[in-house]
Amino acid sequence: MRKGNISLTLSYLMLIILAIGFLYPALWVVMSSLRVGDSLFSDSLIPKQLTFVHYHDLFIEQSDKQVFFMRWFWNTLKIATTSMVLGTFIQILTAYSISRFRFYGRKTIMSLILILGMFPGFMSMIAIYIILLQLNLLNTPYALILVYTAGAALHMFVAKGFFDTIPHSLAESAQLDGASHMDVFMKIMLPLSKPMITYISLTTFTGAWVDFIFARLILRSRENWTLAVGLYELVNSYSSTEFTLFAAGAVLSSIPIAILFLFLQRFLIEGITAGANKG
Repeated sequence: MRKGNISLTLSYLMLIILAIGFLYPALWVVMSSLRVGDSLFSDSLIPKQLTFVHYHDLFIEQSDKQVFFMRWFWNTLKIATTSMVLGTFIQILTAYSISRFRFYGRKTIMSLILILGMFPGFMSMIAIYIILLQLNLLNTPYALILVYTAGAALHMFVAKGFFDTIPHSLAESAQLDGASHMDVFMKIMLPLSKPMITYISLTTFTGAWVDFIFARLILRSRENWTLAVGLYELVNSYSSTEFTLFAAGAVLSSIPIAILFLFLQRFLIEGITAGANKG
């Protein structure tokens, strides 16, 4: 009994330490966005004087500071949403076909996707850059949409594991009633796959929303930048650094992701656990 109490106490202590480690940086960014001036340094966590002027400045395009927050926000939202829709659709179709059908080259495709998923994406940056250059897609949002959509397919195994858990008898009963493969997929599999679709959509959207490396490589003009690139440049300039403005932009850019996680948390957990039951 005593050992159990000690173990429980240590577990709670560890959780408290982890919570502080996660919450303190977020709180520091929020407080920095409300601080007067543009300095990174502060002698206290809570500012002596609060101001919302940095949030106001973000919504006004400033040609002198070259801050186009709303334009960057729209670019990011457009790229992330399109990549989420296309990537989820392709990933679900790929996972369903591999899970339910047996065809020549099936194991080869699975092995190839598994091997490609073992390598980090930035290793292919040079090859992707050359391909996009030949296609005249550099400095366009279509280049990022193409890269993010193709990259989403590398997480296909989680969706395949989910489809493996759905009994084959459901599809067989529907086919005996005259349903086609597309009818089975659209009317039976998709309604049952809401947790998995939510998980795939959320991870694809989040990956596209926060990506910096590929966006910085592909996008050249300031008007076409995404939030990650634009906010980085606020603190990377040699002439001036806008740390408090960067903090305000970071707070606003995190709101869509936080809202999605809050509302879709239940489906997200179900999708992760269901896709891990059977491979």
